[in-house]
Amino acid sequence: MVIIGSGLGGLLCGNILSREGFSVCILEKQSRYGGNLQTFRRGGHTFETGVHYTGSLGPGQTLHRYWKYFGLMEALQLQQLDSDGFDIIGFPGGEFPLAQGFDNFIRQLLPFFPGGFDSLTKYTTRIREVVNAFPLYNLELPDGHKEHHYTGQSAVEFLNGFSRIMYSSGGIPLSSVLAGNNYLFGGDPVTPLHMTALISHSFISGAFRFIGGSTRIADLLVQKIQQAGGTIHTRQHVTAISRSNDIFTLSTASGEIFMADRVISGIHPAATLSMMPTEIIRPAYERRITGLKNTVSSFILYLSLKPGLFPYPNYNYYFHETHDPWNETGFRGEQWPGMFLLTTGCTQPGQEFAETATILTYMQYDETEPWHHTSSGDRGAAYLDFRQQKAERLLQLVFRRFTGLKNAISGMEISTPLTYRDYTGDPEGSLYGIQKNFHEPMLTSVMPRTKVPGFYFTGQNTNLHGLPGVTIGAVATCGEITGLEYLLKKIKNA
Repeated sequence: MVIIGSGLGGLLCGNILSREGFSVCILEKQSRYGGNLQTFRRGGHTFETGVHYTGSLGPGQTLHRYWKYFGLMEALQLQQLDSDGFDIIGFPGGEFPLAQGFDNFIRQLLPFFPGGFDSLTKYTTRIREVVNAFPLYNLELPDGHKEHHYTGQSAVEFLNGFSRIMYSSGGIPLSSVLAGNNYLFGGDPVTPLHMTALISHSFISGAFRFIGGSTRIADLLVQKIQQAGGTIHTRQHVTAISRSNDIFTLSTASGEIFMADRVISGIHPAATLSMMPTEIIRPAYERRITGLKNTVSSFILYLSLKPGLFPYPNYNYYFHETHDPWNETGFRGEQWPGMFLLTTGCTQPGQEFAETATILTYMQYDETEPWHHTSSGDRGAAYLDFRQQKAERLLQLVFRRFTGLKNAISGMEISTPLTYRDYTGDPEGSLYGIQKNFHEPMLTSVMPRTKVPGFYFTGQNTNLHGLPGVTIGAVATCGEITGLEYLLKKIKNA
């Protein structure tokens, strides 16, 4: 069994299958395993590359139940975010808390929308209704395919149903507040309802940061895979996949060859298919996958902070320049940036001051098109000027809300869509891989089992992105090999 990619999906599949007696070999193109679980160090500080916070890790909640099986919960240090506002949604004219716990979620927003009790109750009820239609989210076997009812519904249409409830002081509709953290799923108007519901349910159930960073997750999973006899090879960039007599041959850029009767790819499906000859895959399938639109990319600032100057916020802050969070992904020129997310790292319980801050916003990949064929560290002065100008423009927006941050910054790293493309291998530096589209739910879905016998997909493209989504996707992928009923029973009994 060969697994391509050592992100969360690949490591979870490796963990499951090695425990089930399969001979597992994981190939990772980077020098370190972990994908977006990795952290990096700059100026003596640790930064998350992709996991800034997660949901449903409280006892009895979805991710906690899955990760208990993997033996992760006992070894991770968690910081639960502010119960009365794990996310703060800001606009010119108002700031609004999104709270943990469904009753508390309503209670904290009611002072801003005093006539909105029925609407907020309808919102939370609908989210739970959608979640109940997705069996694997509840550790149950698929039955009746009720989830298809929601994959073809629009998140925007659902949320716009609350637009008549207004914050009177600023003219801000409740619909905009409820969509205010849509950076979590790419903020595209074609987003299906189920994505909004599952992700929002996860965070309202319980929102957490990983103390010291999420790389601990990757370390633990790798350790368990190796203890079960599996191997992990870094700096092994798979460049070609062929199949003969039911055996796959994987060639890497270093010249090494790996052979297996089964392969799981945890990298982007389009990137995977580009390595395979036409005789293996059906042309129609390849055209469908390679023709799918990807989610928007990002522009990110990683800020090192001076000691004792910037109070640690036990929440994430989203700011929007306009009252329509759904139009920001395509902003360019004078309109850009239309929003930002500020989040901070957590190094210890009860932290008083932040040591780092990460600022994230949308950016279209074509803004970096002039440097498309370049590689990291070799993009020239014009690219560096481009990055710096964009960074200064983004910081101007951030400083309007966080005035004390300017004097607290001691260092800054900048990430563009090219940075993310080269790091993750996702086409165009996509934040969350293939864009799910409620107009075409089946077309934009990637199943874990492919038409090629013995070849499977896992990762954010097969189910849903985020730690809960990728975890459930990995279980679905391995269930195709071990039997899903058998695997779910073991997970539930862990």
